[in-house]
Amino acid sequence: MRKLITWLSRPRPAPAQPSLRRRIDLGDNLPGYPIYAIGDVHGCMDQLKRAEEKIVTDIEVSGQPGPVVLLGDYIDRGAASSQVIEHLSKPSELGLKRVALCGNHDELFSKFIAQPDGHLEWLALGGEQTLMSYGIDIHHVGLRQRGRNTKLRDILVEAIPASHRLFLDNLPISLKIGQYLFVHAGIRPGIALERQTEEDMMWIREPFLAEGPKLPLMVIHGHSPKPAPDLGPGRIGIDTGAFYTGKLTVLKIDGGQTRFL
Repeated sequence: MRKLITWLSRPRPAPAQPSLRRRIDLGDNLPGYPIYAIGDVHGCMDQLKRAEEKIVTDIEVSGQPGPVVLLGDYIDRGAASSQVIEHLSKPSELGLKRVALCGNHDELFSKFIAQPDGHLEWLALGGEQTLMSYGIDIHHVGLRQRGRNTKLRDILVEAIPASHRLFLDNLPISLKIGQYLFVHAGIRPGIALERQTEEDMMWIREPFLAEGPKLPLMVIHGHSPKPAPDLGPGRIGIDTGAFYTGKLTVLKIDGGQTRFL
């Protein structure tokens, strides 16, 4: 776990644009500590707090701390997107060591802030609710057709804290610990990790859901919501639709064994 803590504590400046998101690889050895993973949050602050409290309780019982990996999509749909980003962009008040990965919604939000006219489709994916959480009513602002929203970016930069923008820009795309790969959506089956595209890692469903990674890996992912955790070939999906179901799933991996809190 020391390597992970060292990585978390290392100062990281804002990336130059354009940039590829970081891929964290902590080696091939099975970790000697537990790992917790949390599925897609989608603006559900209460569920996120309860999930973290469950993890703290489990750590207290076992006496073994471990990192918490969040699988992306912190925003959209739910009413508390800005509160979720504020919560995750600061050190955990509960003392948890968190690694937040990038989801497709987070990536779209980051792109929308930088260039609203080029990413208006994000608004239909839950973006309106996210902007409302920052006090921006897109209908009141008077969104116009592409190329006629010159003031919108200034409004976004003023309303969205710089720390939130930096958090979104710095989200890594994946985390590999031993034979476990944590990623938002999945990977293209049979393709080496170094050749995987960011688009697939944030957006893929099929053929990944049916076939799995077709690599010697167990992929822990979100993105494809199901009423209950979804176990497939070489993969565990833990997006249980927090916004729709009220259930935010926590997976614990310890010594090669998995269970849900």
